[in-house]
Amino acid sequence: MGTFASRADLKAIEAESRWEDRDLPRTMYQFLTSTKEAHGARPALSYQLLSTPGSKSETLTWAELHGRVTQAANLFRSLGVGEKDVVAYVMPNAVETAVTLLGGAVAGIVNPINPLLEAEQISAILRETKAKVVVTVRAFPKTDLAQKVAEAVKHAPSVKTVLEVDLLRYLGGAKRFIVPLIRPKNPISHTANVKSFNGECRKQPADRLTFKDDPADRIAAYFHTGGTTGMPKVAQHKASGMIYNGWLGARLLFRPSDTVICPLPLFHVFAAYPILMSMIASGGHVVFPTPQGYRGEGVFDNFWKLVEHWKVTYMVTVPTALSALMQRPVNADVSTLRGAFSGSAPLPVELFTRFEKATGVQIVEGYGLTECTCLVSINPPEGNKKIGSVGLPFPYCDVKILKTDPGGALRECAVDEVGEICVLNPGVFVGNTYTEADKNRDLFAGDKYLRTGDLGRLDGDGYLFITGRAKDLIIRGGHNIDPAIIEEAMMGHDKVAFVGAIGQPDAHAGELPCAFVELIKGADVTVTELMDYASKHIHEKAAIPKHIEILTDLPKTAVGKVFKPDLRRSAITRVYDEALAGAKLPAHVVEVVEDKKRGLVARIATTGPVEDAALAGVLGQFPPAWERIA
Repeated sequence: MGTFASRADLKAIEAESRWEDRDLPRTMYQFLTSTKEAHGARPALSYQLLSTPGSKSETLTWAELHGRVTQAANLFRSLGVGEKDVVAYVMPNAVETAVTLLGGAVAGIVNPINPLLEAEQISAILRETKAKVVVTVRAFPKTDLAQKVAEAVKHAPSVKTVLEVDLLRYLGGAKRFIVPLIRPKNPISHTANVKSFNGECRKQPADRLTFKDDPADRIAAYFHTGGTTGMPKVAQHKASGMIYNGWLGARLLFRPSDTVICPLPLFHVFAAYPILMSMIASGGHVVFPTPQGYRGEGVFDNFWKLVEHWKVTYMVTVPTALSALMQRPVNADVSTLRGAFSGSAPLPVELFTRFEKATGVQIVEGYGLTECTCLVSINPPEGNKKIGSVGLPFPYCDVKILKTDPGGALRECAVDEVGEICVLNPGVFVGNTYTEADKNRDLFAGDKYLRTGDLGRLDGDGYLFITGRAKDLIIRGGHNIDPAIIEEAMMGHDKVAFVGAIGQPDAHAGELPCAFVELIKGADVTVTELMDYASKHIHEKAAIPKHIEILTDLPKTAVGKVFKPDLRRSAITRVYDEALAGAKLPAHVVEVVEDKKRGLVARIATTGPVEDAALAGVLGQFPPAWERIA
């Protein structure tokens, strides 16, 4: 592991050799085999079904994980999966989820799918990726996942085999005997073969692959981004990009002696790459608590005790989870903790400060994208962490801030000038980011820099700041919601003329969906009726607006497009004024202005004596910036 405190440290790493010349594993199987050879007896991965510290858990060493992945890869090949064929999994977190992720990438192309999606969306992704095999759970109490997947497979004719994982094996005591009695029925209406994942894996050799592991670089994973409509975008990841993510973690952050707790889902790039791949590269140990991670029953209440139980050195989190954790006391010995990583959404300053006070540990904020095989930048763990920044670009990661001139030509922005964040690194699959060719059109600046759709700036020290989103996505707790889902559904109402959907600030989720509605002339409808209509017609639960406002006229551009910056200003004003009033502070928002460096900034006036710290305590919980005026 190298020192990482400044831009100079990163440049020194790049100066050692070109990325292409580094002596690194070429395939996922070589990658895992090198870890088995170096750290075979060390713990690789631990999992517990329940959140209680000390409850039944399972730990695999690197040698054992290597054997399980070998068996899974051999099984997938025996089911007709070649290098260009797809193994999808629709799974909560479990040992088998990690085994499938790695085994699928060794045998062919692995395709993780969010188990929270509806059957229709899962089916659309299976059709887009032409998956041959699907790994999911066997019917189990308190979840309808097996039933959803069965329905999805019915409409995905490429799927020939469904492999089921029975979570019963993780239970101990009386529950082990009760579950079979109350297990829900899952009548199968599709034509794919249904088999036991673990039963079939056990029939395969664990000490060798039954097929040639071709060293040529190739696509090894498909990750969907969004997936909230019937037309998912599927990003393609090459083995070299996956290994690059792991190499960064081992070179800059993790040691073999580290234990990382990761209550994030393995269908998301954050858990799959910066964490799991980094554990492979470093020989560290990762702990996955409960199938739902942070969403699991009792995880927030038991979290600090889990840190103590597993002697965790690093925790992985997102702002929504941090917000929930900070509402609970640190009720355990967390002295082993050396750091915390946060990503997926902007981190409010107040959360950063509260966490440091409560734990004595600083949060390291970073930035990544599914389209980049994840990692782009990070605040240096051993150097200056600029709060509000997503840090310094990683070694071999070239970040440019670009703007289109009035003449249509691209130009590079000056220091602190806001433009579109564009990225070139070993995780960017130039020209082929998405499976669908049309979606790659106009995606690359200068034919090589991936256009992220995020707006940002680089300061004089090379730190990257994100100031907004060109794509207008609503990011609810790291979950991407396309505003078009809300707008299209609401436009179906016979009294609605225009809809503008945005993300309004939220102290817990970062953003929540909010809709502004303009009615057709002479129409009369209440907000309650619109709310009821939205809940019935927006099929993505996370996208249902938390607030609907009827305006006489929506703000529009010269070409009649809804002008969303004005809607965001209105939402920030309302949310901040409500928060200030709720805290009984004599203050209000005078205006929300566009700041060149910070994006939208709320200007606060006071009508009585109020300390800056009191304002910060209320407004610092929200991502948008604010400032006090005289």
